[in-house]
Amino acid sequence: MTERALILDIGGVLEITPATGWGERWEHRLGLPAGDLNIRFADLWHAGSIGTVTEADVSRRIGAELGIDPGPFMADLWEQYLGTGNEELIAYVRGLRGRCRLGILSNSFVGAREREDAAYGFSSLVEEILYSHEIGVEKPDPAAFTAACERLATAPADCLFVDDHAPNIEAARASGLQAVLFEDNELTIARIKEFLAAA
Repeated sequence: MTERALILDIGGVLEITPATGWGERWEHRLGLPAGDLNIRFADLWHAGSIGTVTEADVSRRIGAELGIDPGPFMADLWEQYLGTGNEELIAYVRGLRGRCRLGILSNSFVGAREREDAAYGFSSLVEEILYSHEIGVEKPDPAAFTAACERLATAPADCLFVDDHAPNIEAARASGLQAVLFEDNELTIARIKEFLAAA
């Protein structure tokens, strides 16, 4: 019998990441129109999410283009990115070690692994972490789900994927995985228990 695997997203699932308004504050501080940062740096954000630039490249471009010391800007960005740990869910997942394969599949940004591991210890929580900036592909691309199943050596039908973004859930199901949209801890933990009990 193939061992089952639980694969989780990070932002909005293992991390609670409400908007902090950091971008709006910087736009106001620099006299920029609302939404300008995302328009101006759309290509940079994308490059950082698939690992075609380094974190140093990101800082240099922001500093040069905005004419600022990029340190405080990046600190605000990372504060929102990291959010706070979903301690209840993290503790539950930690208790599953040995009962199923455990993995993370996350759309990410260069520098995320080091910061998230320091903050939340994800490398000791699961067996495999697939960050988009390291594998070069983002959800909902089917290749992301294929990579996760292959890394965990588990058939897609024996994987349960948890994400807070509906298009990613749809893509996971289209790739043959079981999937549940994260809404709260209680419902998610109940669904994981059902998945493991059916093994």
